[in-house]
Amino acid sequence: MATLWRYSALAERHRALGSQLEDWNGMGTAWSYDSDLSLAHEAIRTKAGLMDVSGLKKVHFVGPHAESLLEYATTRDISKLYPGKSVYATILNEMGKFVDDCVIYRTGPNAFMVVFGAGNGYEMLTRSIQGRQVVVQFDDDLHDISLQGPVAVNFLAEHVPGIRDLAYFHHMQTRLFDRPVMISRTGYTGERGYEIFCKAADVVFIWDSILEKGKSMGIIPCAFTALDMLRVESYLLFYPYDNSEMYPFENEAAGDTLWELGLDFTVSKDKTEFRGANEHFRMQGQERFKIFGVLLEGAEAAGEGDTLWADGKQVGVITCGMYSRLTQKSMAIARFDTGYAVQGARLEVKGSIQVAAIAHSLPFDDPEKKKRTAKG
Repeated sequence: MATLWRYSALAERHRALGSQLEDWNGMGTAWSYDSDLSLAHEAIRTKAGLMDVSGLKKVHFVGPHAESLLEYATTRDISKLYPGKSVYATILNEMGKFVDDCVIYRTGPNAFMVVFGAGNGYEMLTRSIQGRQVVVQFDDDLHDISLQGPVAVNFLAEHVPGIRDLAYFHHMQTRLFDRPVMISRTGYTGERGYEIFCKAADVVFIWDSILEKGKSMGIIPCAFTALDMLRVESYLLFYPYDNSEMYPFENEAAGDTLWELGLDFTVSKDKTEFRGANEHFRMQGQERFKIFGVLLEGAEAAGEGDTLWADGKQVGVITCGMYSRLTQKSMAIARFDTGYAVQGARLEVKGSIQVAAIAHSLPFDDPEKKKRTAKG
């Protein structure tokens, strides 16, 4: 394990559940527990699961130039955010290639919290503050636990007034079990879910209380890698595992376009000025590959790096696979040659397993996003 420089206040809770606390972003993270990951997947799809995602990088940008900094550095129209509203955004380099994604929360007129994954977005933004009136604070006291699944709203409604009225990609300052929290209607599962941001001093109490009070509703603790099963079904990419940093191009530097990743929707309508914008728009229609789904025969999950074949040649590589006991389907996300990213195209998977498959559009689950955006 790499040297850990960030500490989760829930570390002992994770160890008690069987986790070895693997490194992610410098924090010991519960990749797995002693329980079967399929149980976590099924809980989140049918009831609810609680997960510690505090390894995300949570950074405050405060000051009169914070908005203009984020406006240039990300693909979203930041002026449309108001306190209590958030948005999913991407960050490009000067060559128009994907560097990171993030969720941007507006917490005040000149105040934002940006939550990053494992890319270099945080480092790029901090390098951009020189000469601007912006204060940056990396906040590791703030912990983030994620309650995801169809009964999450029913549970929280018993403890948080107004939670049913909280719209998708909105957040509220409130109290949970009489502790101050910020609750955001966001997540990484494709389900209706909530992220609960709280102080390190309160997170163990809140974690224990949710699991104790929610046990009768089927709420269970879930390890981080259950997200791999959920994200395959819901077309949620995870840097760098779906990117050319893991699957490099021949004779080309790593770096994918939003058109190739299917993330071009993150560019706000009519926004044309942001880092890498000219190259981003120039490269439309020049996709070297396309992210697409794979539906496999049988009841085994494909392995990371398994290859896709058609017409006697390799036409893609699987970046993440899963088998769902709920749907009894084996599914995967893959990087495809563009000519084979077509619904129903016949394929053969080779590698950890060897089976027939077809190309399949994404997402597999809830393509109209009705679950995560439901009202009431």
